[in-house]
Amino acid sequence: MPDLYLHVFQPALREIGRLWQTRAITVAHEHFATAATQAIMGQLYPAIFAAERRGLSMVATCVGGEQHEIGIRMVADFFEMAGWDSHYLGANTPADSVVRSVRERGARVLAVSATITAHVGRVAALIAAVRAEPGEPPHVLVGGYPFNLVPDLWKTVGADAFAPGAEEAVAIAERLIRPVAPDLAAGVA
Repeated sequence: MPDLYLHVFQPALREIGRLWQTRAITVAHEHFATAATQAIMGQLYPAIFAAERRGLSMVATCVGGEQHEIGIRMVADFFEMAGWDSHYLGANTPADSVVRSVRERGARVLAVSATITAHVGRVAALIAAVRAEPGEPPHVLVGGYPFNLVPDLWKTVGADAFAPGAEEAVAIAERLIRPVAPDLAAGVA
C-alpha cells in the first residue's frame, strides 16, 4: 500500500500540479485527477484500516481556507497503516474545530497542511490556539509547499517538526512521542 501511494499517486499528482501551474491543463482537469485518486484511495480503506491498533491518536487537517487536502489525507492514511487512529478533518477546517477535535480525540500528534504561502499565518495561529488549551498539547507536524521551500519555516510557525511527506511524518511523530529515558533527560549518557 505505501508503494502505491509513494510511487504512483504522489508522482502522478505532482505532475498534474505541474501541468496546471504551466497552464497545460485546466482546473477542471486537476479536479478530475484529484477526485479519481481520492476514489481509488477510498477503495483501499479496508486494507489501510486493517493494521493492528496501537492506542495512539492523531488529527490531520488543512488550515482554514486551504482547499488542497489530498496530501494531508495521505498523511492520515500512513498513520492508519502504522496502527494509529487517525482523525482526518479535511480541507478548510476552522481553527476552533481543530482545537476541539484534538481535545476530544486525545491526539498525541496534530498534522497540519498548507499548500498556499498566504496560509502560513493561519498555520501559526492554529498552532498557537492548540497550545493555548489546558493540558498536554499534541506534538505538531507541518507540511506543504511553503514548508518545502523555506527551511526552518516550521520553527517560525511554532511547530515541533516539518515532514516533507507522509512516510516521513509517521517516522517523525514516532520519534516525538517516544519517551526520553530518565538518565538521558538528565544529560547523563
